[in-house]
Amino acid sequence: MKRIQVVTMGCSKNRVDSEHLMHVLQQRGYELVPEDTDLALGGVDEVIINTCGFIQDAKEESINAILEAIEAKKEGLVKKVSVFGCLAQRYRRELPAELPEVDEWQGVLSFDALGRVLTTPRHYAYLKIAEGCDRSCSYCAIPLIRGPHCSVPMEQLVDEAKMLAAQGVRELIVIAQDTTYYGLDLYGKRMLGTLLARLAAVDGIEWIRLHYSYPAGFPDDVLRVMADSPKICPYIDIPLQHSADKVLKMMRRGVTGRETRELVARMRRLVPGVVLRTTLIVGHPGEGEEEFRDLLDFVRECRFERLGAFMYSEEEGTYGALHYKDDIPAEVKQERYDRLMELQSGISLAYNQSRIGTRTRVLVDSVDTSSPAPTGDLVLVTRSQTESPEVDGEILIDPARLLREGASLAEKCSLDPFRSATSPDALIGHFLDVKITGADEYDLIAEL
Repeated sequence: MKRIQVVTMGCSKNRVDSEHLMHVLQQRGYELVPEDTDLALGGVDEVIINTCGFIQDAKEESINAILEAIEAKKEGLVKKVSVFGCLAQRYRRELPAELPEVDEWQGVLSFDALGRVLTTPRHYAYLKIAEGCDRSCSYCAIPLIRGPHCSVPMEQLVDEAKMLAAQGVRELIVIAQDTTYYGLDLYGKRMLGTLLARLAAVDGIEWIRLHYSYPAGFPDDVLRVMADSPKICPYIDIPLQHSADKVLKMMRRGVTGRETRELVARMRRLVPGVVLRTTLIVGHPGEGEEEFRDLLDFVRECRFERLGAFMYSEEEGTYGALHYKDDIPAEVKQERYDRLMELQSGISLAYNQSRIGTRTRVLVDSVDTSSPAPTGDLVLVTRSQTESPEVDGEILIDPARLLREGASLAEKCSLDPFRSATSPDALIGHFLDVKITGADEYDLIAEL
């Protein structure tokens, strides 16, 4: 039996593509080797690398992964190296000539089959509701790589959600290049709110989380559905990128600073307690000190619970590379990035500290043995509805009390059908009721 290792670079959307590919390979009788298996151990016939081509750092990581696989092939540890995905699509003419050791090149692949081999913990999964993007943001190469927006039919998504629920998935993370655009191409109108309501009706799915929303034309019915359904997490990942009108116009975002501020205020009003995650870009052409101060003021006003930032990097083929000069020095970009993240650090700490003493329901993701608890050698790594996996902080719990008090505490903490917890591993993928007892700027501490 041929043994194949699939290596995924980049975002969660790439992860879903790899999961569909792995299902196809499995159906054809191939044996899948875990991604973290060291090639030096041998026993892998083929390495398939799903590449990312979004920004320079991601491209370099993908190239390094390819070079490592090529080196393993030279040493006789691997028989074949295949490459697909965004980087291979974007540089489909250049890369085969530069890396002739690669046996097979493919661009972006699409899969109609519902089947997937989950690479996430079995209790959560990403649900990709569309491919491509119709936006024309100045800095982004995704439309050049993935093509125009193409929604997945709603019935197919509901069927996939049912299949995932049957496999034990309890949380769906809804993703696309732009989730708010969902349905325009198929149904003639935005249908994200309707889709979320349909997904919430799937038995077994307990949490639904929304990522990668776009601010221009944000559908307010999504906010109403979110406010009305306890299954839809009060959480929105919405990359806003900037707040100054001059920069937003040069970014080709289709919104003004005032409209952006109004959208944030509307989200907070219509969904009480909503947690907002955003990303911002510093150093985009046109960003002077005045525009950057506007961005800092915007962050102070909106007090985003989660915020990440990037320094602008010029990507060939994009509108920005063709029409603007990347003339802001690297040291200025770095200084602005540092100032922004220092501001956000204080906001994040204040938000986390405000949660001390509150009670919340959490989902157990893993058991960590690398960071011992004060009273034991294990930590339960969990999240609430306001933390998304892989990108946000975590809620850490010392399980010693659970192990000590056993069945009575399990009963109190809604561990049905568990009536005795002899091993913390048994709790992975299950919900607990906890009280927040401590916080830093990233993680929280809780007790059962």
